[in-house]
Amino acid sequence: MPATGSIGTSMSRAHGWLAPFRPVIRGGAVKRIVGATLFGLGFLLVVAAVGMPLYLAPAVSQLPYDLDRSTSVAESATSEFLQIKAGNANVERGALRSTVEVIPQAKATDEKMTGDLKGKAVVWDVYQTVTRTDNNEQINAYSTELAIDRRSGAAAKWNDAWLEDGTEQPANYDGQVYKFPFHTEKKDYPVYDRDLRRAVPAQFKEVTEVRGLEVYRFEQTIPAEQIPLAEANLKVLLARFAPGATTARLMYSNTRSFWVEPVTGSYVDVRDQPHKELVPDVGSPTVLLAADFRYDEATVKASADRAAENARSIQLLRLWGPIVLGVLGLLAIAAGVWLAIRGGRRAPEGPVTEERGGSHRATEEGEPAQSEDATQVDLTVPDQRSTTERPASL
Repeated sequence: MPATGSIGTSMSRAHGWLAPFRPVIRGGAVKRIVGATLFGLGFLLVVAAVGMPLYLAPAVSQLPYDLDRSTSVAESATSEFLQIKAGNANVERGALRSTVEVIPQAKATDEKMTGDLKGKAVVWDVYQTVTRTDNNEQINAYSTELAIDRRSGAAAKWNDAWLEDGTEQPANYDGQVYKFPFHTEKKDYPVYDRDLRRAVPAQFKEVTEVRGLEVYRFEQTIPAEQIPLAEANLKVLLARFAPGATTARLMYSNTRSFWVEPVTGSYVDVRDQPHKELVPDVGSPTVLLAADFRYDEATVKASADRAAENARSIQLLRLWGPIVLGVLGLLAIAAGVWLAIRGGRRAPEGPVTEERGGSHRATEEGEPAQSEDATQVDLTVPDQRSTTERPASL
C-alpha cells in the first residue's frame, strides 16, 4: 500500500515543470519586453525632435505655392493730391484710400519659374488703386507681376517681371517687396521703392506690440530726389501751375514705417507718407501729393491674426515641438533602460514550493514534509472479510 507521504511527493513533482518559467511568472520577461518597446519609442521620439527643426520647420518657413490672395487697405484722412480730368489738372484736398491686392499665381509659378528659380520663387500679381473716399473717383493705379523669393521675401531676379504705372520705366525689382524675410532679424533691410525703381534701406528701430503681437518696427527715409516725369504730363502741369516756365523737376520724398511680425516676416501695419512737388525753373513750387497713409483697423486685425496663426505653426515645429518630443523621448528611454535592468534580474534557482491546505511542504530534497499540526489520515483499506474468514494472527 502507498505511504501517506507519497501523495505529497507526487504533487511536488507534478508542479516541478513550472520551474523554468519562473522569470515569466514573476514578470521579468514582461519587463524586458516593455523596456525594449519604451527604449525604441524613445529613440524614435528623439530622432523626430532632431529632425523637426531641421526638415519640417524650414519646409513651412517659406511662401507656399497655393497662398491665398490678400487685400490691404490704407487710408489718409487729410491729403493734397493731383487730379487730372478731361485734360484739366487741379490739386484737390480730401481723404484717400489705397487698396493693394496680392494675387499669387500658382500656374504661372509652375510654368515660368524655371532654371535657378524653380522651387525657390513664386509669381505674384499685384494691383493697387488710390481713390477718393468721398466719391470713389480713381486718382492713381498701378499693376505689376514679379517673382518673390520663397524664403527671403525679396524680389527674385526675373527678366519677365513688369510694372505698369504710366511712367514707362523698367521695374528693376530689388530688395524686400511686400514682406520681410521669415525669421526677420533686428537689422536694416533694403526695401523697394516703386517711384525710385530701386531699394532703399529700412532701419530697424524697436521691438513693440500691435494688438498684443510682438513686432519689429522699421523705418525707411527717402530724402527729396528727382524722379522721371513724362513729357506729356510735364506740359499739362506747366500750363496749369507754371505758365511762364519752360521746364520743371518732379521732386519726391517719403517716410515709411513697417511693423513686421518677425517669425513670418509679414506686415502687420504700414505707414506711408509720400510727398511730391513740382519745381519749375520759373515760378513757385506746387505740391502735387502730400498724404499720410496707414493701414485701417480691419487690415491691421486681419494681418495680426494671420501672422500670429502662421507664427504659432512655425514655432511649434521649430521650437516647442522638438522640446516636447525630446523630453518625452528621453523619459521613455530612461524608463525602458530601468525596466530592462529590473527584468534581467533572475530569482534564485530552486524547486517550486506547493502547499495544499497547509498539510504538505517541499523539503530541500524535494520530499514532502508532514505538517506538525496536520491531522494524520489512515489511507489503508480495511479488510472487509468476516472474522471467520480472516487468517489467524500469528
